[in-house]
Amino acid sequence: MKEIFITGTGFWKPNEIVTNDEIVNSYNAYVDKFNEEFKAEIASGKKSELSYSSSEFIEKASGIKTRYILDKKNVLDPDVMKPTTPAELASNQSLLAEISIIAAKKAMEAAKINASEIDAVIMGTSHSARNYPAIAIEVQEELGIAGYGYDMLVGCSSTTFAISNAFSDISSGLANNILVINPELTSPANDFTLRDSHFIFGDACVATIVQSQATHNQSYKILNRKLVTQFSNNIRSDFSYMNRTDKLDRDDDELLFRQNGRSVFKEVCPMVVTIINQQLNDMNIDIRDIKRLWLHQANGNMISYVAKKLYGDNYDEKLAPMILAEYGNVASAGSVIAFNQTSDDFISGDKGVICSFGAGYSICSLVVEKV
Repeated sequence: MKEIFITGTGFWKPNEIVTNDEIVNSYNAYVDKFNEEFKAEIASGKKSELSYSSSEFIEKASGIKTRYILDKKNVLDPDVMKPTTPAELASNQSLLAEISIIAAKKAMEAAKINASEIDAVIMGTSHSARNYPAIAIEVQEELGIAGYGYDMLVGCSSTTFAISNAFSDISSGLANNILVINPELTSPANDFTLRDSHFIFGDACVATIVQSQATHNQSYKILNRKLVTQFSNNIRSDFSYMNRTDKLDRDDDELLFRQNGRSVFKEVCPMVVTIINQQLNDMNIDIRDIKRLWLHQANGNMISYVAKKLYGDNYDEKLAPMILAEYGNVASAGSVIAFNQTSDDFISGDKGVICSFGAGYSICSLVVEKV
């Protein structure tokens, strides 16, 4: 089997950062507005009174302190509570393509590779801007990449699943060098009026170059892949072109991201631990030989749970970094952004695990080694 490498990563984030205090002040102002507007309905029991949020609640529940948001002004406006985005039209470049190109150029620079050397573009995301044409093909066109491109969607595992697809394409001889892009504009899909999730998400995009050769000494060999899926409705978005033809006449808010967080925690975290343990056992690698876990950055408690089960209760927090404290939950992009931000201390032979997990349920774990 061919040796296949991650040779560079790059990422984009919005310019504006949003603190917990800022997002709480906005939400609580919305609560006051809602409770006053629907005072009669609340008194009669037709509607439920909304409760305040707090920065203390957010940090305890998630570990998140800040996040980067595309349109801070409108997201924090109690009369708007959502970002304004440009229309997806044939006459203008897709916003997802725009941020993908920025991240891609950074990844290409890190990998020391030109667009003319890339054979394919694979886009994986939890929410795409459109069904077709593929965002990957739009990026391919803009960057002047020959070959092929396609989009895929596997919830918050989309980044690692897309890297695994790149591995498969290279292993089969279909390509030698592949650009994987993962734009995660989460804010348009988040309901900022819900107490349990108004604070969770941030916007970001990550890109990864996967190659059949280690082109420089900052490359990482992909030693192993393990992918598992198991059906669950606990993380769900019902947005679809079929919404216009069903009989439910749902509000827009009903079509956004929804999750049963407690069930997800109880069901997914043990699955992740089992999968990583099985993977390492099959490879005859001791967990003590894994220098770092770059895990899906959904929730600090989830990361801590997985790390404790693998390393022990008193594990060094550097073993499982939580970049979500700054970036929030950036959906599928989180694990590779963590890799991008916290791999500078790796030397030749050091091993790590990049693992994403999310809706599906879907889990993909990649074992990598610094060349």
